[in-house]
Amino acid sequence: MSDDVPFMQEALAEARVAAAAGEVPVGAVLVYDGRIIARTGNRTIRDCDPTAHAEIVVLREAARILGNYRLTGTTLYVTAEPCSMCAGAIIQARIDRLVYGCDDPKGGAIRSCFEVLSNPTLNHQVEITSGVLADECAGLLQSFFAARR
Repeated sequence: MSDDVPFMQEALAEARVAAAAGEVPVGAVLVYDGRIIARTGNRTIRDCDPTAHAEIVVLREAARILGNYRLTGTTLYVTAEPCSMCAGAIIQARIDRLVYGCDDPKGGAIRSCFEVLSNPTLNHQVEITSGVLADECAGLLQSFFAARR
């Protein structure tokens, strides 16, 4: 897990940029061959696009960069547990590994509300690591929403 911390810190940096822009502070980075090839935060408001979650935008960018919609050999780092839409995209992209920070008890689709990636009948299995910098990831979300109440 210690190897995951620097990449999660980069995802947190993207989440902070998203928060500064008024977006829900979720950040994601995609790593291939030990380097970040795509990074962003949520962009749903900026792009006026309900699908512009950080995970989706990162997968789109990485596919463009690698010239392949199959992103095998990659690890996705995201600050919060992905929703069902993003979990489905992770499967379709053939991400090898997902690392996320904090759980999302109201919409998480990895273990909180649903277990989308855990179904043994899926044609692709994703290795999952959760809880990396969880307190920092959760704190960023909590402070963002507290400021809006």
